[in-house]
Order: sequence, then structure tokens, then C-alpha cells
Amino acid sequence: MSALLHWKLERDADGLGWLTLDKRGATTNTLSAAVLNELRTMLGELAASPPKGLVIRSGKENGFIAGADIDEFGELKSVDDAVALVRRGWDTFEQLAGAPYPTLALVRGFCLGGGMELALACRYRVVVDEPGTRLGLPEVMLGIVPAWGGIKRLPRLIGAPAALDLLLTGKTVDARRARKLGIADECVPLRIMDNTARGVLRERPVQRRVPFPLSLTLNSLVRPIIAAKARKQVAARARREHYPSPYAILDIWVKYDGDALAAPASDPASIAHLLQTPTATNLIRVFKLQERLKSFGREKEEEGASARDGRAPPAHVHVVGAGTMGGDIAAWCALRGLTVTLQDQNAERLSPAMGRAAKLFSERLKDPLRVRDAQDRLIPDVAGNGVARADVIIEAIFENLEAKQQLFTSLEAKAKSTALLATNTSSIPLEEIAAPMRDPGRLIGLHFFNPVARMMLVEIVVGASTRAELIPSASAFTRQIDKLPLPVKSAPGFLVNRILAPYLMEAMRCVDEGMTPETVDEAALAFGMPVGPIELADTVGLDICMAVGKMLGRDTPPPKRLSELIAAGNLGRKTKRGFYDWSGGKAAKNPPGVVPPGLADRLIRPLVTEAEAALAEGIVADADLVDAGAIFGTGFAPFRGGPLHYATTSVASAPAVRPSASDTMSDRRIG
Repeated sequence: MSALLHWKLERDADGLGWLTLDKRGATTNTLSAAVLNELRTMLGELAASPPKGLVIRSGKENGFIAGADIDEFGELKSVDDAVALVRRGWDTFEQLAGAPYPTLALVRGFCLGGGMELALACRYRVVVDEPGTRLGLPEVMLGIVPAWGGIKRLPRLIGAPAALDLLLTGKTVDARRARKLGIADECVPLRIMDNTARGVLRERPVQRRVPFPLSLTLNSLVRPIIAAKARKQVAARARREHYPSPYAILDIWVKYDGDALAAPASDPASIAHLLQTPTATNLIRVFKLQERLKSFGREKEEEGASARDGRAPPAHVHVVGAGTMGGDIAAWCALRGLTVTLQDQNAERLSPAMGRAAKLFSERLKDPLRVRDAQDRLIPDVAGNGVARADVIIEAIFENLEAKQQLFTSLEAKAKSTALLATNTSSIPLEEIAAPMRDPGRLIGLHFFNPVARMMLVEIVVGASTRAELIPSASAFTRQIDKLPLPVKSAPGFLVNRILAPYLMEAMRCVDEGMTPETVDEAALAFGMPVGPIELADTVGLDICMAVGKMLGRDTPPPKRLSELIAAGNLGRKTKRGFYDWSGGKAAKNPPGVVPPGLADRLIRPLVTEAEAALAEGIVADADLVDAGAIFGTGFAPFRGGPLHYATTSVASAPAVRPSASDTMSDRRIG
């Protein structure tokens, strides 16, 4: 048997082989060229001495396989290199699929991209039922396609409708959903995963086939009809020239039976073409930005127990303020497995938040028992008894400096000395809030964005007195609840609201000049923003927009229509009326009409200018973090790579496109 760096093969007494991937020198398993080459060598040797069955599993606790090694994409020098990368994975998984003995992927944790394609190439799949298990093919979010067999095998396994839903959106599914769809043969608790794998390989059940009439969706005559319908749905949201990968997936499935290598380089669906598009380049850039934000949450773990003062990960969160933001922050923390006490002045104020939480739990968890458990973790707490027990305390009351100062003076006296004291203020500098505290260094900002359940970014706001050791603690907590931490300097508007404010104000001035809100929004949508600035302002709250504008100290008077609406008490979505009527739950819009030439550039220019100023003032550490904040906090079109990247790469002359809701990287809304 060949010497291996990344794989380990063991044979048990039953004659089963256990092939474990533990990529050397890496915290996460990825399918680099070296890893795939070793796997091919192993499969060749196993063919000469076949086991009774082969289990492929991960040697890392954090997941199965995250996918291809993205860093190797940056090493591609030619079309031939790109084709070679695809062929390496395709040939390896074809070899695995053709093994003369039964194969099984034992999946615990993430199983994404190439990792999912490896699992699909196995005869069976057993998945572990725990929160971290997620399966999916998110290549569309990188501007590429699942080229190692995913487009071929997933439809054959679960039928075209469900497969295309995953392929075209990049969505992931949990263990139970994977079992229900037919991706997994078994969904089991951690304690019996190995025995289940043994049992499946001993019994060798008949491989699942797509039942009739769903099997008709795989027919070569029916495929073009299904693809045409899917293509229309994609076209309503994205043009091929800027989001080509969903179109390429459909073309490869229909024209080449899922074989990406069969598409010639001249075909827009080919890997050679896709990897050379600005979209792929920029979306891969966005992926790396996201990984960098995640790394801030891992720094605490890497420091070691001594630097953490022996603190365990937070288990109890106390949220003060049950309004839209506070209630939704509390619900999200409970959804992520934490015990949460939610405080407000009376039960009547808590009731709407509890109702929204129940809806979130039902939509996300599906299973009635899981929904019940999440509801049990969210505890109404009018008296504020949870303060003394909480590991993290988040203030989310209205934007009033005096009220926040009084609250933190009280919280500081009651909280544990180790508790993280955080404010969700959207605009007030921390130095002002912390001024009356006995220890101003205890205060840090955790600035969430609305809607909390959809927005990934949390600004970790660092005041002049904030103790340095709180930054990794706050970042680790943010990752614990599956959000992206971005450390920012405490300054008016921080980063996201600061760069948003000039953009929103410019849009409102266009309305003052006689343009309709719909026309202004359409210009931004055509540029690539997921929501127009006027609708966004209504969603944020017009009072918040005004407050941020004042905090930024701009000399120019606020837009006239904004002032009129606030004076009338019409604050946007939360009052059911703002620039739009929200009485039906959504913005009631008229047709946008003709968009004046240059309007998109007029709207975007102030955002870019403010982003440049924020960088110059050191609000975040570097230009990449400015772009990350803009993409994950404002929804700035991911295919453009961020406002500073956009400004330096001169893409303004390219045809504009509305981003695809199927691309979850671009489906960002701000509030």
C-alpha cells in the first residue's frame, strides 16, 4: 500500500475498509490536487484487493469535506489548467462510482461542493443528525458549476425538480432533509453512526431509484421543458452575462447529461469560459472575504485556554428590548441553541417578539419537537432576572443616548463580572454610551442588521476604552450564532451605516427632484443591488436614517420628503407607511417607468466615496474589510466584488443586472 499523507486506510475484522481523510496541515478537509491524487491511487490499489465494503469518512471533527481547494483556482494559468482541474475530480469520482465493492460516505458536519460530489459518487450515504451537518452544492455562489459529477448524479438520485432547486440556488440541507429528499440512505445519531455504516454495507440494500412519475423528469425529451421553465425563473432575476453559472448548469444537464467536460471551450457553459468571467473572479473573492470574517471568530480558540481566562462558550444570552431588532436577535440566539431571556417593560411588549420567534422556529426547524425545544429556550423576562445569570447581555432599546446610559449603569451593577456587555446601537459612539459606567472598558458593540434572520454581518464595535480581549470574545460569540464578525472602530455610523447614509440620502434627493421612488429603486436594482435604496430606507426606518445622517454631522439639510414623512409619524415599514405603503406587509409599488441615464452611477458614487473615506480614517483595517462590510452588510452586488474593488476595476461601463435571488451570496437585504 502506498505511503499516504492525507488518507488513512484500515480494514476491520469483517473485511470492511475504513478510509479516513485528515488533510495534513489543514483544519478543514478540502479536495486539493494532492488529496485527489492520493484517493485515485488508493482506489486503484483497492481494486486489486477489494474490501467487502468501503466507508469514507472524515478525520476532522469540524466536518466531512468542505469542497475543492479554492486557493488552487488562483493558480490556474490557462484554459488547459482549468480543464485539468475538472478532469482530476471527474475521473476520480467516476473511478469511485465504478468500484466493484459497495461504497458508503459517512457524513458528519459540512459536506459541500466537491465533498458532496464525492458522497454522491458512493453507493450509499449515512448522515449524522446534528446541527452542524449540512449538505449542498454551492458552486453557483462562486460563479462556477459542480463539475465533478454533481450535475449528473443529483438529479438521478432525487429527481430533477429537487435537484435543480439545490443546484441553481446553492442552498444546503440538514441531515433530516437530506434523508427526506433521498440524498441520504440513513439519518442517525452520532452514537450509532459507525454501526449504521457497517449495517448498510453488510445488508447492501437496493440503491434508491427515482419513483414514477418523478422519473419522467430525467427523460431526455422532458429535460428541455423543465430547463426552459427554470431558465425563465432565473432570467427574471439575473442576466447571463453577470450570473452565468445557473444557466451553465441547465445547459450542461440538458445538452451534456451533466458532464461539464463535454462542453467545448467555445460554449458559455464550459468551465474554461466560466472561470475566466469577472463574476467567477469576484464571487471567489467574496468567498475568501467571508472566510476572513469567519477567521476573526476563530482567533479566540487559537489563543488557548489561558488567554480565555477559562471561560466556556456562552450558554445564556439576555436581551433588553423586545422591539424588532431585540426580539429578532433573541429569537436567533435561541434558534442557534442558546438559552435566552428577553426583557421589556411588560408582557404586552414581549408578545409580538414571541410570535415572530415562533414563526422563525417553525420555518427553519420544521420538526415540531425542535420547534418546541427552541421555544422553551426563549424565556420572557419582564423583571430582568436573567441579567445576573447571562454570559452575554445585549441592549437593543430605542436610539436614545440618555436611556442607554442609564440602562448600562444598571446592567453593570447586576451582571456577572465575566459577562459580555454589548450594545446594538446603530449610530451612537460607544464612548458616549459608556461614559457613566464604572468600567467603560466593559462595553462593546454587537451591531446586528435587519432582518436578523437573513443578514449575516455583525459589526464588532470597538470603543476607545473597550478592552482588547473583548474583541475576540465578541467575535467568537458571533460565530457561535452563525454570523460574520467585522471589527470596526467606534465612530458615527460605524462602517455600514456610514457608507449607506450618503447613498440613501442621494436617493431621497432624487425623489425631492420629482422622480418616483420606484424609478430610483429600479436604477439600483439594475446596477445589481438586491433592494432599492428607497425601499431599503423604509425597511431600516426613516427615523434611523435621519439619526444616522445627523450623527455623521453632514452640513447639508436632510431631504425634504424624509423630513415630511417623519413629522407625520410615517417611519417606513414598522409604521406601515413611509415612502411606500406597507399595509400589506410588502412595499406597494407602481411600475418604475423609464430610468434616466446615469442615475445608477449618481446613486452609487456617494457610497463609493464614503467607503474610501472610511478606509482612510481607519474605521476597519483595510480595503478588503470595507468591501466585506459593504457586501454582507448593505447587499452591495457581490458580482462586482465590493465598492472599492468596483471602483478600481472600472466595471461601471458593463451592462447592469439585477442579482439572482437564487444566489444566496447576492440575496442580501439591509435594515
